[in-house]
Amino acid sequence: MLRKSSNTSAHGPSGIPYPIWKRVDKANERLLPSLFTPLLTPRYYPQALKKANGIVLDKPGKPDYRTPSSFRIIVLLKTVSKILERLSALQRAAAACSLGLLHPNQCRSLAGLGCFDAVATLSHEVRLLQAASLKVSTLFLDVKGGFDNVCGNKLAGMLTKEGVSTYLVAWIKSFLSKRQCRLIFQGAPKVFCPVAVGIPQGSPISPLLFVLYIASLHPSIPQGLAISYVDELTLTVGSDSVWSNIRILQHFFCVIQTQGADLEVTFSGPKTELIHWRTLKDRPDVSFAPIVINDMLFSPSQAVRWLGYWLTPTIQSSIHFRRRLALAQASFTTV
Repeated sequence: MLRKSSNTSAHGPSGIPYPIWKRVDKANERLLPSLFTPLLTPRYYPQALKKANGIVLDKPGKPDYRTPSSFRIIVLLKTVSKILERLSALQRAAAACSLGLLHPNQCRSLAGLGCFDAVATLSHEVRLLQAASLKVSTLFLDVKGGFDNVCGNKLAGMLTKEGVSTYLVAWIKSFLSKRQCRLIFQGAPKVFCPVAVGIPQGSPISPLLFVLYIASLHPSIPQGLAISYVDELTLTVGSDSVWSNIRILQHFFCVIQTQGADLEVTFSGPKTELIHWRTLKDRPDVSFAPIVINDMLFSPSQAVRWLGYWLTPTIQSSIHFRRRLALAQASFTTV
């Protein structure tokens, strides 16, 4: 866990950076295990580790900075709590896999499932449906608010219903309850205030808790696939026409929107995108059919950036490498 910790990471409220913990471990390799092992066994999470600093930063390019939406908060946790939470995440991930709590098409938060795996799975599914002479379309969705919308009581209830041990449920409820944060900005009182909702940003275990929370938002599509990467979800469908795809996508969006409402989860309109995939033999004008989602019209995109990859209707990699090269050249010129 210490090897994965950057020496330049901010230390949060404790004021103890990672290099100190690494020196402690080097001086006595038994000290930290003897410190952390007892903290992994009880049904509660220590209250002293639930405090964080929230660094308030301006969002660039905003016309007005009089509203909270014009700012973003970088949450800095105590380094000792992040080490403990990395250890906890390993235990909880193993338990989640053994109990089948995660959907098989969820990526991230588990070892060996990253951005490339999600993109490769999506590309493979598109090619597979096209090989069956079907028209294929994908709707890209983004969970609005992400971690901030997770309800601890709902998550605990879901896990209990799935047969998770009372020990693990109690630990998660304790981890999410009675958390505190103090905002750091010019003129701030620097007083810790209670945080009543969501899961802590920056915690190594938060991505795992989030994917557990939204595991149900993966409908079974007869000719297609639902894939997610943390809070980014894709619905891919295949049929005999793009217009049929539109109707199918609208149906499954309504399904997950209803399920999301039960979880108090919504989807971001501005981040919603549509793409109609086509083979090199298809005419370019067959992919202009738009979709209407919550009274908003979304026309198909000719290039979608998903998980750092640029995707085009023909799934050609040339545009991705051209754009990545352009960004690299721009950065080099700036330097």
